[in-house]
Amino acid sequence: MTRFKSASRWMGAGMAGLMMAGAVQAGSHEHDEATADIVDTAAAAGQFETLVAAVEAAGLVDTLKGEGPFTVFAPTDEAFAALPEGTLDELLMPENQETLQAILTYHVVAGQVMAEDAMGLESADTVQGQSLTITTMDGSVMINDATVIQADIEASNGVIHVIDGVLLPE
Repeated sequence: MTRFKSASRWMGAGMAGLMMAGAVQAGSHEHDEATADIVDTAAAAGQFETLVAAVEAAGLVDTLKGEGPFTVFAPTDEAFAALPEGTLDELLMPENQETLQAILTYHVVAGQVMAEDAMGLESADTVQGQSLTITTMDGSVMINDATVIQADIEASNGVIHVIDGVLLPE
């Protein structure tokens, strides 16, 4: 359990980052920022390259381009870089696809949960099956041990909240 805690935290950041990136990029185009899906928003942002690569390696692109809505807690590339050396490379190996999927889906909640709504919650059930702990302290929202650093990036099929750590299921 403990060894995956770091990996899950790392992978969660990737997924959130991917979704966040798409939302950011959509805002830089001539159309409404909510017209791009979570994956495209994350991919276009440029700061979620690790998350996008992880989503691709896990075979979750089509899922996250689906109808949704989804709420994604997306780790930044910096969050993934903070994982222990070799963790990401190991998770991206084809034989570890199920573990990677579990970590990434632990960053996703079914439905659209905006920041204002999340602040009133104590937990949220993930697509992976476990719950995330939500706490609000000194004006900051924490998802497990990660801090939400940017909230409410809307996409056509949900919302992305950028977090500063990778979430790991138990």
